[in-house]
Amino acid sequence: METPMNWIASVVRPKIRSLLKREVPDNLWIKCPETGQMVFHKDVEANMFVIPGSNHHMRMPVLERLKTLFDQGIYDDIPVREVPLDPLKFRDEKRYVDRLKDAKAKTNLQDAVKVASGHVDGVPLTVAVQSFDFMGGSLGMAAGEAVVTAFETALARKTPLVLFAASGGARMQEGMFSLMQMPRTTVARRKMYDAKLPYIVVLTNPTTGGVTASYAMLGDVHIAEPGALICFAGPRVIEQTIREKLPDGFQRSEYLKDHGMVDMVVHRHDLKSTLARLCRLLMKYPDRRQIAQGGISRSSGASASTALARSEDKIGSSSTLAQAAE
Repeated sequence: METPMNWIASVVRPKIRSLLKREVPDNLWIKCPETGQMVFHKDVEANMFVIPGSNHHMRMPVLERLKTLFDQGIYDDIPVREVPLDPLKFRDEKRYVDRLKDAKAKTNLQDAVKVASGHVDGVPLTVAVQSFDFMGGSLGMAAGEAVVTAFETALARKTPLVLFAASGGARMQEGMFSLMQMPRTTVARRKMYDAKLPYIVVLTNPTTGGVTASYAMLGDVHIAEPGALICFAGPRVIEQTIREKLPDGFQRSEYLKDHGMVDMVVHRHDLKSTLARLCRLLMKYPDRRQIAQGGISRSSGASASTALARSEDKIGSSSTLAQAAE
């Protein structure tokens, strides 16, 4: 016969424990890669995916970046022409088409690049954002088509183009078709140059491989987020090849700025205002203070530094623009 104490231990106590037990989501806390600090994920989200204590810049989802960049979070989605999904019928451990389905479900994106248009601090702007969460931001036919569409949209609307790069390089599942996106995007970028429309690249962590070797390094101005890895081949590959220890911070934003590969390193909180300032300089738009003081027209409101930056022989002088923007 079961004693009262046994009944309490075997029945009542487990029921009480089950009532007190709570399900804890896996993403409730985020660990800072630099300091190991545990931060509540909502605090990181509210801080634009920057760890409050260390200022480490986490990867920012595409839709969140567009929402925080455009005024009032309002923008137009730019449709991208469809391309063949699996031209090589590629299969490794998993079919390529199945990998694409999984990536689309995970990110709620059609491919690695999303194109949008709207206003940033009152400045009309076309924006392309690359998602590292979509198969490592790899450059395939659809992503290449999206980048070309971004250039074409900026040309048609006569706006600057800002591209946020984040990629591991070319998409191996598409082979030669992926590599052909490098010259395609380069030709589209040349049309922007001929039209004298600004093209600004924001390099985020990481930007590597064929993307670095093409449109990510062809901007009029190159801005990098703090601590971003920017390279063609990664530091581990280089160390194994040359059998030498690389300097601290090699291929990171700050190191590349010191060595002339990047024009500016800008904190994510200051990115919107910096982009708006640069676009006003390059497009000869009056700033908001000038508008408030008397509505200066675009043609007459250009300062000497603006005229210098937009002159034909100085359009590619990004150091001049960076100094003016700062």
